[in-house]
Amino acid sequence: MERAHNVMSAVLTITGLHLRRGTRDILRGVSFSAEPGEVVALMGASGSGKTTILRCVVGLESPDAGTVAAGPFGMVFQFHGLFEHLTAIANVTLAPIHVARLDRATSELRAQTLLDELGVGHRAGALPRELSGGEAQRVAIARALAMNPPLLLMDEPTASLDPARRAELALTLRALASGGRALVITSHDEDFVTRAGARVIRLVDGRVSERVPPLI
Repeated sequence: MERAHNVMSAVLTITGLHLRRGTRDILRGVSFSAEPGEVVALMGASGSGKTTILRCVVGLESPDAGTVAAGPFGMVFQFHGLFEHLTAIANVTLAPIHVARLDRATSELRAQTLLDELGVGHRAGALPRELSGGEAQRVAIARALAMNPPLLLMDEPTASLDPARRAELALTLRALASGGRALVITSHDEDFVTRAGARVIRLVDGRVSERVPPLI
């Protein structure tokens, strides 16, 4: 049985989201929430509105109607989006140093801890071009977690990963959720979503067509 979701405890609540581009309706009244400790997967064919929803949450798109209420969040883009001229650890320390104004030593200690927890601590000094796809994705996750946000957004996180790395990432997401974070991901990968223990929200033509509780 799918559990009831308490909007009051949610770190992300989307209500009646509508967005049109030209004559095309991209989102048509999308509503859902994400609570601490769960993984929510937005699934659907290309053009169904999955990535557009994330873009609305982070402010890259302005909806025509509806509301987005989100706590502090971190974002992991589809192809990691690391700064190519910076090492892995320098990518992770950017926000703590330049936004939170933490001292460099504290920021680097926190960054190294995150990289270690995600299994890429030994690659802290590597540039993005020296990392495998899986390593780069984990560094991107560390960067998104550097400010300790309660909400993590991920756009097609398995796009550059082979099957073994996808399975590893699914376990990583489950661990992050078990620590109390809410994760919202977009994905085409049914097996990955199942392994991640995600609650599935299926989209068709910008509408929610189905809500599926976690299978495991």
